[in-house]
Parts: sequence; structure tokens; C-alpha cells
Amino acid sequence: MRNEAWWESYESVVEQRIRDAQDEGKFDGLRGSGRPLPGRNRPYEENWWLRSYLEREGIPNDVLLPTPLRLRREVERLPETVRDLETEREVRDTVAAVAARVAHWLRFPDGPQVAVPLPRTDEIVARWRSERPAAASAPDLPTAGGRRSWWRRWRRSGT
Repeated sequence: MRNEAWWESYESVVEQRIRDAQDEGKFDGLRGSGRPLPGRNRPYEENWWLRSYLEREGIPNDVLLPTPLRLRREVERLPETVRDLETEREVRDTVAAVAARVAHWLRFPDGPQVAVPLPRTDEIVARWRSERPAAASAPDLPTAGGRRSWWRRWRRSGT
């Protein structure tokens, strides 16, 4: 009985300092006082602190995925990624960068073994061309009255 009474009356240093601060009114008027806690009615989530950090910092949830799943999602989103690029060279460079990351992962895999396809550059470029207006995607071709290349001029004069 005696030990129970001792533990019931025991107050740690931390609890004592909190009680003293409450008595002094140091917790009065804090920002958010009187408002309900955010997420109070939601079910308990083990990583609530991580999700709130990602939301607060504006970091996408994709960073939490293992490498193969992140690469797979990146390959699937390539058509949307290259949609607003101006030149075919930019599109090809973007696809090549993703393909290099996928190839590196295929050589040195980590994480779960998930199939990650290599992006097909020609298919993505063809889709990019088809989604662009006709005038913007037409290459600069010489007109009918334009000059011929030096090779053609030389060959014509030699025969």
C-alpha cells in the first residue's frame, strides 16, 4: 500500500514544470487555442506526421515510393511531361534521361522486383507530334524555288 501511495503522489520534474507554467498562464492565448485539432475525426494513421510534412513542404507523395514504382510511374507520365515542350530535341532528351534512369535501375536493381519498361522514344515523339498543331510541328523545308545543296549543284554540273 505504501508504494502505491508514493507513486500516486509522485510528480516528475517535467510534469511539475508544466503545472507551474499553467499556473503562471504561459499557455493562455496561444495560436489555435479553442479550435479543434486538425484531423481529430479521421482514423488513426501511423505516418500522420510524414504526410503532414509532405503537404506542408509541397513535396509529392511519389518520393515515398520504391525506385521501380517511381520509375514506372515516370514512364507512364512521359506523354504528359513532354506535351508542352517546344522542340523534338527537348522531347528526345527528356525521354533519353528517363530511359537512362530506367537502364541504370535495370543494371543495379534495388527495392521490389517490378517490371519497368524502357520508354520508346519514337512512339512518344510520334504522339507528341500528333498532339501539336500542324503548323507548329511541320519542319522547315526549302521551298520549290530554293537553292539546291552544293552537292547537287556539283553533280549536275559534272554530268
